[in-house]
Amino acid sequence: MKKNGNRAGMESYRMIMRLALPIVIQNLFSAAISSTDVIMLNSVGQSAVSAVSLATQYSSVLYMVFYGIGTGATMLCAQYWGQGNTQAIEKIEGIALRFSLGISLLFAVPSAVVPGLMMTLFTSDQELIQIGASYLRIVSISFLCWGFSEVYLAILRSVEKVKISTALNVSALLINVCLNAVFVYGLFGAPRLGAQGVAIATAISRGIQLIACFGVSIVSGNAVRLRPEAMFWKSGVLMQDFLHLAVPAVANDISWSVAFSMYSVIMGHMGTDVVAANAIVVVVRNFGTVLCYSIASASGIYVGKKIGANQLEEAERDASRSMQLTVASGIFGGILVAASMPFVLPAVSLSDTARGYLKIMLLINTYYITGSAVNTTLIAGIFRAGGDSRFGLICDTIDMWCYGVPLGFFAAFVLKLPPMWVYFLLCTDEFVKWPWVIHHYRSRKWLKNITRENV
Repeated sequence: MKKNGNRAGMESYRMIMRLALPIVIQNLFSAAISSTDVIMLNSVGQSAVSAVSLATQYSSVLYMVFYGIGTGATMLCAQYWGQGNTQAIEKIEGIALRFSLGISLLFAVPSAVVPGLMMTLFTSDQELIQIGASYLRIVSISFLCWGFSEVYLAILRSVEKVKISTALNVSALLINVCLNAVFVYGLFGAPRLGAQGVAIATAISRGIQLIACFGVSIVSGNAVRLRPEAMFWKSGVLMQDFLHLAVPAVANDISWSVAFSMYSVIMGHMGTDVVAANAIVVVVRNFGTVLCYSIASASGIYVGKKIGANQLEEAERDASRSMQLTVASGIFGGILVAASMPFVLPAVSLSDTARGYLKIMLLINTYYITGSAVNTTLIAGIFRAGGDSRFGLICDTIDMWCYGVPLGFFAAFVLKLPPMWVYFLLCTDEFVKWPWVIHHYRSRKWLKNITRENV
């Protein structure tokens, strides 16, 4: 029996990693291209790096909304995939597209019409506002394309078509970095556009990605296709399930991402040196979290499929194995950040003050990654796989809005602590919620089959 259990355990590890590795490649390319954006803009100047890093906070919030919609849909789709019901999956896709289209418009319109006003939330520096506004105005046109493609890619991952999803994302990212070089450096006779060039490259690459999604949907014969007309299909009980289960996931990610953007608001008002250092830190941290966040996504798909097939005991064991992989990958990510310091610090073109901030922020992130990885795997992966999205909403909202954000504002603007003390306090947010999150995991309240028969 023990030998059979060990064999089953190894098979679970293998399956989780098989799902995770294409996502690792996708996330690795994403992190690499984010770093090339910073490197290219670094040649333009520190102000360009700072302005774009602040402007992209809106894109980061929108990405988290799409991520919430995608994982919310995946909650249902992965379980219906385990049940073998592809018709239900396509109806869920239509519901998710409805939500993503509406929210894309909410972000696109103000970004195009009043980008300067949006930038004033993050900084009072007029140069940064001007550069950031020009970036936002251009990139706003890509938000609608982005919303459609992100939903479709999430649906593909939920039915274990992870390689196709990765190929589409990686292709778009490669196009993005090539166009960045053209418009930032003025290659092939193109004008040197700086921050505006990055925005143009982003908009074009997202449009091409959406076209590629339609192409793959048509020619590959996948079980699930990208169907805009599905937005108008009658969804019946599935809409009720989506509202009940997926909307809390969306609200959770919106609440978390907006609160996390408040961290940038706090740092944005503490000087351009802090903003520039944080822009570099985000890039390095993205590399450190590639593996653990990929395992979180893969765990949600794999555990959700087991639950949908009513294999609840196996799903619980696989959740435990996912956590073991997550902790190991979080520690590895921290080591990776520490190992990068001798190469990153001399390479960046920052002021001496900003370089000093960068060193401290990187040291803090060597352990912060593990805290973030554990919470992401549990809240956004395992809990949602079992249809439990409300816990994450409550947990993250209390943690971020009642602890992290007030603490940051109080430390920065009331106590007027040095910037690095403020940053250190902000980076305690993930560890504060550990006891609550781990207790909920051990309670097994998240372990539920949420599919319906004859949908």
